[in-house]
Amino acid sequence: MASHHVKGRKLSRYKDQRTALLRGLVAELIRHDRITTTLAKAKETRVVAEKLITHGKKGTVHHRRLAMAQMPDKHVVKKVFDDLAPKYQDRAGGYTRILKLGRRQGDGAYMALIELV
Repeated sequence: MASHHVKGRKLSRYKDQRTALLRGLVAELIRHDRITTTLAKAKETRVVAEKLITHGKKGTVHHRRLAMAQMPDKHVVKKVFDDLAPKYQDRAGGYTRILKLGRRQGDGAYMALIELV
């Protein structure tokens, strides 16, 4: 049975594990400006990171609380609101770039580099 318009990838994990994985990937992306991961994880990380930066651009207390609910790491949220939001103020989305790197040696998974533009 095919389901249409089902958003997001499961990444072979339960919901709580998937949430923790994506929070960790987004936190590392914001801390280091670029990370290497599998292509599927990079595409899901992009979704979460772009929403977080959009909250930062709006800059209100309400959006800071929404960002803290999405990413409960004060240092990451502070960097988004103080450093990244002014940088992307004139940009209407598309804050990340995904570059495909080819297959991983061990298991053949497609690898990608995701970075902040």
